[in-house]
Amino acid sequence: MEFLQPTTWAEALEARAAHPDAVPICGGTDVMVGINFGHLRPAQLLDLTRVADLREWTTEEHAVRLGAGVSYARVITRLGDRLPGLAMAARTIGSPQIRNRGTVGGNLATASPAGDAHPALLAADAVVEVASVRGSRRIPVTDFYTGPKRNAMDADELVAAVHITPPSGPQQYSKIGTRNAMVIAVAAFGLALHPDRRTVGTGIGSAAPTPRRAPAAEEFLAGELDAAGLWESRAELPAGLAGRFGELVAGSAAPIDDVRGTAGYRLHALSVMARRTLTWAWAEHRTASGNDSAKEV
Repeated sequence: MEFLQPTTWAEALEARAAHPDAVPICGGTDVMVGINFGHLRPAQLLDLTRVADLREWTTEEHAVRLGAGVSYARVITRLGDRLPGLAMAARTIGSPQIRNRGTVGGNLATASPAGDAHPALLAADAVVEVASVRGSRRIPVTDFYTGPKRNAMDADELVAAVHITPPSGPQQYSKIGTRNAMVIAVAAFGLALHPDRRTVGTGIGSAAPTPRRAPAAEEFLAGELDAAGLWESRAELPAGLAGRFGELVAGSAAPIDDVRGTAGYRLHALSVMARRTLTWAWAEHRTASGNDSAKEV
């Protein structure tokens, strides 16, 4: 196995162009599992751990540009106030060792339907920045997943960063597994309330061929909140609203039966998680003063 180890982003892109079949590795929390189990036998590995630019984050036009090599641990400790949904998701990932190594960029590149970061990124309307020697481009995260473990990148491209606008309202994340830690999600759900534009963001994980949003649920909830003037009044949610939202979220999923759970169980779990996260997020929205849940960056 040939081991490529660039030290700059330019060198990494050149190596990717010259070796499009090389498997990129940064944290290695997915790649090494595949190699150790014999599911992955790459002729070349493209090690990105020495590319310092990937481990940085900046703010651009009120959005956080999160380098693809930023670990989950740093998302939690350094960006939890600005990216609460992603930080909640990161806290559910593996063990401290895995959170210290694993990266959001790696989760995106792997594009597993069960990737823990995806629901939070979908709910937050994130944008993925990819690059090659030909230049860079941005892909809305809703268009990034093209199939099970497939994404919209060309063969010579690498994930450079993900752009996430800190929310104007509360975010929540929920995940269910066969145990409380060190587990692949049976189902996961991310929610973001955007009172500044009166919209709702959702993200479904591990319950469809790709991570996906629940557009019917988003439109229903945003419409009901708007029609009743609840964005401004912050009154209690009408009876049955959260339950109906949960039903619509489950209706947007397309799960399968596998060793971790049945399709029926996943649908039920999603409806419960959607109802609960909405209840938690709305309670936070009601106690916020004005738009002080928005974080300056």
